[in-house]
Amino acid sequence: MLLLGAGVAAQADTPATNPLLPSGPDPWIVRSGDTYYYMATEGKRLAIRRTRDLARLDEAEPVTVWTPPATGPNAQSIWAPELHRIDGRWFIYYTAAASGHDDDAHRGIFVLENEAADPTTGRWTDRGRIATRWPGIDATTFAYRGRRYLVYSPYVGPDSVLAIAPMRDPWTLAGPERIIARPDRAWERQGGRQILEGPEFLQGPSGRLFLTYSASACWSDDYALGLLSAPAGSDPLDPAAWTKAPAPVLKSNPAGSVFAPGHNGVFTKPDGSTWIVYHANPRADMKCTAARAPHIQRVRWTDDGRPVFAPPAAGPVGG
Repeated sequence: MLLLGAGVAAQADTPATNPLLPSGPDPWIVRSGDTYYYMATEGKRLAIRRTRDLARLDEAEPVTVWTPPATGPNAQSIWAPELHRIDGRWFIYYTAAASGHDDDAHRGIFVLENEAADPTTGRWTDRGRIATRWPGIDATTFAYRGRRYLVYSPYVGPDSVLAIAPMRDPWTLAGPERIIARPDRAWERQGGRQILEGPEFLQGPSGRLFLTYSASACWSDDYALGLLSAPAGSDPLDPAAWTKAPAPVLKSNPAGSVFAPGHNGVFTKPDGSTWIVYHANPRADMKCTAARAPHIQRVRWTDDGRPVFAPPAAGPVGG
């Protein structure tokens, strides 16, 4: 059982300060009731922090819930975990590489399942690798109109793209994958590679569908968040339904001491407000290391139901 810092369990959210922690690449936050669960890339393990106050996340000790086997398809480079509550059970989706082959051709998406009410307790069952068409990274899952989907970033030729597929259950695909976005803009091709990664689903208040994603190489200060959108009622599997925003929606802000923001997640607070969590560097040219730290900020909405992202900044977080 995780022991929270003194007073944390009794508090609601208090104003937080960015970054939330000094380190935390590929951060993820999900809320269940009045409790937030936080994960990030640890490299050699999967760990969860639990807190009722994100301003005191640093007081919540990480609980290691899984370590990789010494050999096999998921033995190393444990990246980008996402914790999801689906039909009363917890699932972790994560990226891993095969032993002896720490390269793009041997990366895949893996799933763990836990029936406990608290994901820092109980037993995690290994559901194995999702049988995606291509090797890839950074999977997310969402449900829309009674059907569940997987979106991830497969390696297709020289590009990292975004692909979607329907799911039969939380670890099994139910149909062919379709590519819904390619790195075809100059701002998606910085740092020497053409990359779209880290997709995350967001449904607007008017019913529109959105997918945020990270673009360009993570070692470039031009690493940024892009946005796909589709009309309410669309078929998420139809590539023609998705429209790409012409420019990044979140990018480096030197005046705010934030560089290379990316790999976001979306969560809600008890008041119903929508927030994003993402990692960023505090200075230019810091590359793609563990120094990337988690930041949060509120997502606002236009009158027609489109998300608005303020320029990222270190320091106090506004509500």
